[in-house]
Formats: sequence, C-alpha cells, structure tokens
Amino acid sequence: MLKKQKVERDQAGRAIKLFAKLLFAGRPHSLTELAKTLDCSKQTILRLVDVIESSYSVYVELSKKGTRNYYQIKKNQRLPTLNLTESELRTLFMCSVFSRHLLGNDFFGEATRALEKSIAQLPLQKEFSAELYGVFAPGSIDYTPYQKTMRLLATAMETQKVCKLTYKNLVEADSKTFYIKPLKIFSSRDTVYLHAQMAKAPGKKYIEPEFDPLLAIHRIKKIEVTDRVFEFPGDYNFEKVFNRNFGIIKKEIFKVTVEFSGSAGAYVSERIWSPDQKIVRKRNGILQLTFSASSEPETIAWILSFGKSAELIKPRKLVEKIKIELNRMVDLYFKNK
Repeated sequence: MLKKQKVERDQAGRAIKLFAKLLFAGRPHSLTELAKTLDCSKQTILRLVDVIESSYSVYVELSKKGTRNYYQIKKNQRLPTLNLTESELRTLFMCSVFSRHLLGNDFFGEATRALEKSIAQLPLQKEFSAELYGVFAPGSIDYTPYQKTMRLLATAMETQKVCKLTYKNLVEADSKTFYIKPLKIFSSRDTVYLHAQMAKAPGKKYIEPEFDPLLAIHRIKKIEVTDRVFEFPGDYNFEKVFNRNFGIIKKEIFKVTVEFSGSAGAYVSERIWSPDQKIVRKRNGILQLTFSASSEPETIAWILSFGKSAELIKPRKLVEKIKIELNRMVDLYFKNK
C-alpha cells in the first residue's frame, strides 16, 4: 500500500513539473529532453501528457522537427490561475541572492523584479526581502561585464544557432577564433562555463577535436551568433558527462584514495566528491575517502589545499607528482633564503 502511494506521489510530482516546464519555458521540448529532465521513460512522459490534458483542461501541442516529437502548451489557451506559494517565493529569493555573484547586477535585478511582481499577486500582503540572505564571495569573478555574452549564448542555445567565438585561454599568449555549437551554461566553484561542441568553420575542413570545448565565460573576448542552425545531440547528457567524478576537466577516469585527519575529515565527510565515493573511518580517527576523478591537476591542487591534514595514498603515480610539487614549493620558499 505504501509503495503504491509513493508511486502515485511521484507521478503527481512529475505531472506538475512537466506542466510547469511545458507552460513557462516559452519553447517546445523534445520527448527525449523531457524524459531526461524528469528522469523517466518516454512512455511515462506520454502518459503524463494525457494526465495534464485531462486534469488541467489544456491542450498540449505536438510538433515535429525531423524525426523528433516536440511538446508545448501555448499560452493563449484558457489556463488555470497559478500563484506561487510563500514557500516557493522565499526559496526563489534565496536562490537569486546565492547566485548573484555568478549572474551580475543586471540579471539579479531582473530576477528581483520578477519576484516582486509575483509578490504583488499574492492574496495576502507578505513581506519578502533579499536582505535576509547573502553570499561570502572573496575570490569570485565579477560577471557584470559578461552579461551580454551570456545573453547571446542563451539566445543561441534556445534557437540552436552556431556561434563564432574569440577566446583567450590561460596557457596561450594569443586569442583564437573558432565556431561552436553551444549546449549548456553551468557553474562550478563560483565560475560560469559553457560546454559546447566544435562546429565547422566556413571554407575549412572539419577536424574532430579530442575533447568538446569547455569554455570559461569570462575568457570569451568576442561572440557572434550566426544564422547557421545545428541539431542538438540526442545523446547529450550533462549529468553523465560532468557529475560522475571529481574534476571539471574530463580525461581518463582514475580512482583516488586520500586519508584525512582532524577537522579536515569532518569537512570531507559532509560533501559528495563523486557519486561512487566510499568513506571508511579508522580507529585512530583517520577518515579514508576513495572516489573517482578525471583531472590530475585539479586532484593534486585539492589535496594540497588541506596541507598536512591530507595524505594521498593512491594512485602512486599521483603521489610521486605531489612529491615533486612539494619539493618545488620548498625550493620556492627556502632555497637561498
């Protein structure tokens, strides 16, 4: 009985999420995209569409692009009144403040105005204030100068248009200009990135890159949205690409075992470093963490950030690299001084 009730609750929750996505997104969504977003099968999405049409008395419009089916609720239909609850508004205020340093003042101002409009429609006057929340942001990037770039990228992703970029990375002296298919804007450790695929440059032979471009938004020097349309890859799954292991740089995956002492162990145990991580608490108070990583430089920097409270056990080749790094640090601070 309890299992049946849980299944019914899950279906009701998915139906509400699907309804909101089809209504408020302002664009049609493919069946594949909806199934990934709601973490269910395509058949479940089709059943939920029937539920929405019968429960909310609205028509879910079906359209086709190539072989794909797309779904959307047109806003000119007679729709039920949807008011945000106090809890939802409070959560949105928190989210907007927590992400202000990643969005910049213009985007934050737009989010705040949208929330204030929603508050004005509440049946009872209730005070909500962004002043109740804040962010400690030393070391963060000011994204205010890059809001035009983010807007252009958002438009390009929504319309599936190829972009021409001029980009300056950290290790090369000169900027490079190339064409990309923008797929996803995301944040990691107070930095905003664009994950994309390379696109063919006009008049040039296309060479398949070893890795898809991972671009820091603040290093994009120039952007032009072209008229060229691309098809969003049907097998693209951001979660599987990025949220499976430690490290934003995605290379060969390797296992890492680190032992932590003191408060570092408590800090590490409170967080998820990779979905497959394992934590073992030893009798001497040492916490042993084993997890998957895909970036040696990021893993080394992370371990060294704990100082003497962290000892890398495996892999051995990474232990040797840390020894080399430590010797260089010793030379830097003690040699000839």
